[in-house]
Amino acid sequence: MRRSTTIWVGILAVLVLSIGLLPAAETLGDGAAAAEEGSKVDKLWESTGIHGFIHGGWKNLIMVGIGLLLIYLGIAKKFEPLLLIPIGFGGLLANIPYAGIAELSQGGFLALIFDVGISSGVFPLLIFMGVGAMTDFGPLLANPKTALLGAAAQLGIFSTLIGALALSGAFEGINFSIADASAIGIIGGADGPTAIFLAGKLAPDLLGAIAVAAYSYMALVPIIQPPIMRLLTTKAERVIVMKQLRPVRQIEKIVFPLSVVVLCGLLLPQATPLVGMLMLGNLFKECGVVERLSKTAANELINIVTILLGLGVGSKLAADKFLHQETLGIIALGLLAFSIGTASGVLLAKLMNLLCKDKINPLIGSAGVSAVPMAARVSNKVGMEANPQNYLLMHAMGPNVAGVIGSAVAAGVLLALAG
Repeated sequence: MRRSTTIWVGILAVLVLSIGLLPAAETLGDGAAAAEEGSKVDKLWESTGIHGFIHGGWKNLIMVGIGLLLIYLGIAKKFEPLLLIPIGFGGLLANIPYAGIAELSQGGFLALIFDVGISSGVFPLLIFMGVGAMTDFGPLLANPKTALLGAAAQLGIFSTLIGALALSGAFEGINFSIADASAIGIIGGADGPTAIFLAGKLAPDLLGAIAVAAYSYMALVPIIQPPIMRLLTTKAERVIVMKQLRPVRQIEKIVFPLSVVVLCGLLLPQATPLVGMLMLGNLFKECGVVERLSKTAANELINIVTILLGLGVGSKLAADKFLHQETLGIIALGLLAFSIGTASGVLLAKLMNLLCKDKINPLIGSAGVSAVPMAARVSNKVGMEANPQNYLLMHAMGPNVAGVIGSAVAAGVLLALAG
């Protein structure tokens, strides 16, 4: 009984094996079918990222390296990590061959993020609302004349616009339109969301280079600014002690954002989206009755939008959009814009000291660029090197927050002229 069972099991196994091997035998006997199977293997190989990198994807490999560099700078050097890390990772995703992650025609999610949030301008506006909810305009209200320093720092924007047009005519292969030059110039404001907002409107193809330049130079504020500040000031100027700021009442802090929006709407409507969202966030903070909204805008909302904004910007780091001669021009012009903005604020402060009774430490003029609060901290640090008892941080916050408003207003001017 056991032997017969074993025999039948063996026969069934042979039949099953024969049936399983039949298609393979037919394939081996059919040359056309074998060729078809071979073509399927070839197609599978040609769809891999390895094939894409080997066959014409060397530019993508370069951009993968740049993406990894941005991530390294964010993690190891702590250079604007909140945005450099998602931007760098978005750059990695955008340069994977055949994935189409950054292609709207292929339904790539990075392209969708860019189209919905950045091209429309929504993400930078939400970022500005969060910045407003974290900003204290008290130092500016306590010493209103420091607003002039924030305005002076915007000179870097307009001088770089002229430089971009000049560069376009001087070098073959670089061709910046007035809209492109306007988007490049805004780097001088050292305000990432404003740069992204304007570039998304005027020069979306240059957005990746502009965003990387803007945030890189913002991260390099402690390196770029001090030499310029020391070069343009004397030891006697760096030790100037400023008067203590007066207390600012809550009613002043409530009226200020409302007044700014009204004035902006009357004089420069194109700047109202950025300025309006900045002031809305600040009103949430200062009115004292919507604490939940203020905390949400300053924490959860701005964090979520920052992730999406970084990924959307990273989608523009695709090799075909980034690796051009124009990118090098943008990087160089960004440094020029930032340097001019820093120098302009310091020089105006020196001029004001010739005209005003109450002396201003010229170091706080460098904080007129919009890198909040890093530029103000740099002013304080350089001042304390000259006089360890001289605390300039709160004084520097005045031009620093004025620079945020100034860069938004400058963006509105450029949008009105070149949009």
